Amino acid sequence: MKKMVLSVLVENTSGVLSRISGLFARRGYNIDSLTVSETENIEFSRMTIVVSGEDEVLEQIRKQVSKLVDVKELSVLKDGESVCRELILCKVGVGAESRQQVLAVADIFRAKIVDVSSDSMIIELTGNQMKLDAFIDLLEGFEIKELVRTGITGLTRGRADMLAGELE
Repeated sequence: MKKMVLSVLVENTSGVLSRISGLFARRGYNIDSLTVSETENIEFSRMTIVVSGEDEVLEQIRKQVSKLVDVKELSVLKDGESVCRELILCKVGVGAESRQQVLAVADIFRAKIVDVSSDSMIIELTGNQMKLDAFIDLLEGFEIKELVRTGITGLTRGRADMLAGELE
């Protein structure tokens, strides 16, 4: 099974998220990850949708999403041609004896400590999925109290812009 990351520029209107996610639900496709936010132009939002499937299913998803009225532009973010990142916040239970070990793991990954209490720390880390998975694996011996991942978001590398010049 392959993964595909879609970057979808949509009109920033109410119901767009519902219509796009509804397409997936009606067709029985699963969304692995979904992020959406306003762009530099408040008239548009960018959705980053990660889906898995066989080649023909992924191609069908791409075609069906691109046909939706609210979709202004769609591109597939390919490895090497795009920059994709994800953010995690991880609350780790720590005592006096484990605090330094958790700090050392966070330091190796260049993570930020964003909250500290007497019995826990919240760590913020941004990177690709492999980096975040490796970080979580190294924390396996510690008590992970809570963990949240934002999902992948990304942009194409270099000069390629979605609808360059047309949005102004």
